[in-house]
Amino acid sequence: MNIPANLKYTKDHEWISIDGDVATIGITDFAQSELGDIVYVEVETLDQTLDKDEVFGTVEAVKTVSDLFLPMSGEIIEFNEDLERNPETVNTDPYGKGWMVKVKVSDLSQWDELLDNEAYGNLIGA
Repeated sequence: MNIPANLKYTKDHEWISIDGDVATIGITDFAQSELGDIVYVEVETLDQTLDKDEVFGTVEAVKTVSDLFLPMSGEIIEFNEDLERNPETVNTDPYGKGWMVKVKVSDLSQWDELLDNEAYGNLIGA
């Protein structure tokens, strides 16, 4: 199971990286493997400001639909539009081209509340 050390994670299986006050968010390798073949990613919260742990979208796989939870409060400033045409990219490259949204973070202190790669690995039994 791939759990990059440079990212932070949530108990809901989202990953997050941060550059200044802009965070990039997606789902983990574990999450995509549990979901199976992803057929659709929906984010209708573009340009909205959401609180930490609010639902910012959904990911639909062949067998289920799962909510996506925001790891840090902020404004959704970008959606990865490539996922509209190629949602399977989340399966093949969850930490790269399979990113989902970019967020202008409003509370950088929330970064410290997220799981590091070791804690996330323990959570999923890796």
